[in-house]
Amino acid sequence: MKKTKTITTDDILLKLCQSISTVLSKATDSQINYSAMVQKINKTSLKPDIGCFVLFDGGFTGLVVTNFSQQAALELYQEYMLKMGIPQDDLAIHHTADEVADVLGELMNQVVGDFTSKIRRELRISITQNQPKMLALNKQVLLSVDTNLDRPQARRVSFTTANNNIFYLELAMDKTEFIQLEEFEQQDEVDPDVIIENAKKDQQKQAQNDPALSNVDYDLLDELGI
Repeated sequence: MKKTKTITTDDILLKLCQSISTVLSKATDSQINYSAMVQKINKTSLKPDIGCFVLFDGGFTGLVVTNFSQQAALELYQEYMLKMGIPQDDLAIHHTADEVADVLGELMNQVVGDFTSKIRRELRISITQNQPKMLALNKQVLLSVDTNLDRPQARRVSFTTANNNIFYLELAMDKTEFIQLEEFEQQDEVDPDVIIENAKKDQQKQAQNDPALSNVDYDLLDELGI
């Protein structure tokens, strides 16, 4: 008798954690780790110092929130820009700078792209999402999915940067199970490193064509959406 494979809400959470860790590690050329322990929470919220949220719809409905401390936000921003070839002296030093939110938003866009591709490839489920919204905050803001979830579940996972700065992922979605009835071949995996390398090449090409762009062309970052 063939054994069926079941994918639960926590399995989907694990895939999201893997996308965050993999994409941010390659983007910053540093190690981003997540805790093996997951916390059950009642509500999702944006928290200081910088928060980002993404809504998913389609095969399943969910809300993803990432909350960065100012130290974690600056570390990820600076490491990413240094890898892109931007001089240290040209980098922002305050987490409230627009370019910090722009870069973190682009990084989360890359994470979302990797996650949705993984869901489509491994579960054969199509989901859509809005553009990640990144906000600098000084107060907590509660968020909820604007739909009727029958059995809502919420989880929080902590992440640690190479310099031991902490940020958090929160996921809210309906309790669900996907049951694989038949075997199927997975499509070729999209390598996040290829996406990041292409972005770096585009940035360098722009700087060579126009030296005035050698600092940072942040409009270009918005155009690199996955």
